[in-house]
Amino acid sequence: VQLVESGGGLVRAGGSPRLSCAASGFIFDDYAIAWFRQAPGKEREGISCIRSTDGETYYAVPMKGRFTISRDNAKNTVFLQMNSLKPDDTAVYYCYAVRLGNNYWGQGTQVTVSS
Repeated sequence: VQLVESGGGLVRAGGSPRLSCAASGFIFDDYAIAWFRQAPGKEREGISCIRSTDGETYYAVPMKGRFTISRDNAKNTVFLQMNSLKPDDTAVYYCYAVRLGNNYWGQGTQVTVSS
């Protein structure tokens, strides 16, 4: 089982990178996928989630309106479009797959936002 995040890096404030999470080793269509992030010295926090059945999406209140989650089941990939980034968005971003009693984490991708 693998979840591999990509698309991170150094971004200027106001930038709009798109993160990808490529999955393998499990039935992707059956899993809800979420994005989390962890900033230095802070706890990991949830950003967004997309359901497996109908693609319904959920967002943490601070991210709503700036971040958009989507999935391409044909490519076993989930995306996180991030807009209007701020230095406070600097963190390691993780994807997470969950279904009933099974869950998997990716290794994370660093996003650093410069002012």
